[in-house]
Amino acid sequence: MTTTAPRPRTDLPLEGVRILDLTVVWAGPYGAMQLADWGAEVIRIESINHFANNTRGQMARPPKAMMALRAGGMGYLHNDPGERPWNRYSTFNASSRNKLSMTVDMTRPEGQEIFNRLVRVSDGLVENNVPVSMDRLGITWERLSALNPRFVMVRQPAFGLDGPYQEYRTWGNHMEAIAGHPLLRGYPGQDVSQSPSGVPSDAAGGVGGAMAFLMGLRYRKRTGQGVMIEVATAENFVPFLGDYIMDYTMNDRVSIQQGNQHFAWAPHQAYPCQGDDKWVAIVCRDDAEWQQLCTVMAVPDLAQDTRFRDSLSRWNNRDALDQIIAQWTRPQGASDVMHRLQAAGVPAGAVMNEADALADPQLRARGLFQTVTHPEAETQEQVGPLFRMGKTTNPIWRHAPRLGEDNEYIYKKVLGYSDAEYHRLEGEGHIGMDYDPSVP
Repeated sequence: MTTTAPRPRTDLPLEGVRILDLTVVWAGPYGAMQLADWGAEVIRIESINHFANNTRGQMARPPKAMMALRAGGMGYLHNDPGERPWNRYSTFNASSRNKLSMTVDMTRPEGQEIFNRLVRVSDGLVENNVPVSMDRLGITWERLSALNPRFVMVRQPAFGLDGPYQEYRTWGNHMEAIAGHPLLRGYPGQDVSQSPSGVPSDAAGGVGGAMAFLMGLRYRKRTGQGVMIEVATAENFVPFLGDYIMDYTMNDRVSIQQGNQHFAWAPHQAYPCQGDDKWVAIVCRDDAEWQQLCTVMAVPDLAQDTRFRDSLSRWNNRDALDQIIAQWTRPQGASDVMHRLQAAGVPAGAVMNEADALADPQLRARGLFQTVTHPEAETQEQVGPLFRMGKTTNPIWRHAPRLGEDNEYIYKKVLGYSDAEYHRLEGEGHIGMDYDPSVP
């Protein structure tokens, strides 16, 4: 632990802004990380007496026997939870870099006073808990704004601070179900229970929350007053599907699973390629691209086949068309097909997994991935900041914080506690770097 401010930069746009982070799981931590990436001093407030499930892992001390299972072992370096699993969990380490961590037990009066002192010397707070959890801790806008009239508070409950769903505890996939996403991303004729798993709503919610906080800072600069902003994560995702909502309101049409198919273009599909689970995406938007595809496939006469002669015919016979193209792509490498078709003016792209993305020459040339060394999780490559500024280089400056790693700096330098007070708070269970043995 250190008593000096760990951030070395002074030229980032959010330098001098201090944000308290009470976020959990993925959406909230990811959003707070966007602010930390650009210079804000983001302080995660944690407790050694309480484990936030699915934030620093599934549980504080997962049995090693679980590591043989992908669901249990996913996320730990070498599938080993180590002595402090909470510091080795990949989801947390990927969504909490550039932050600080302090510990305090806010279920006790002295913990509440510590929190009050933090609010007085900070610019804002972000959280994405179920509202009742904040209510139990007395964390309300009325309290925070009374302590600091210039405070900015961003709240990201799943479904909002009111309404019949306000106290629902949920995951991103549940929020997406409310938004109607799972019924769109499956394959035609497939039961919705088999829809691919994926939670873009979490990432979208994180970015939306970060933007909301910047709006709060802008409002404060203009008015001199703080503000509370509500960003319901489910509602934040609905506009991503706005065209489907409008299609229903305009045409009374409910869209269903369409897989990789397009409502008007054919071919428009992912096709199998050489290798294990290798695919290439191909689309023809007009007759000219279709004719070019037939030329590259060395079947020019296919362009005049009555089943595929025009866009409507191709769409009506898309299943037969997909089989023909799949026969051509299957013995070839996905990247080879992509480059050949792109050279001919046909939109195509290799479908990449994470290993392919890490090796991709475009992403490498852009410097998207940055190397980060963590004291307990070795050296890994991580995705860099979400966007770039023309005159500001912005490498990742620090690994995700270990639990309580910045206690001394925050308690002594930020809050002004003496050495004696600090050691007393350690003995009373507020300060530490290990979860209490009673925490599962």
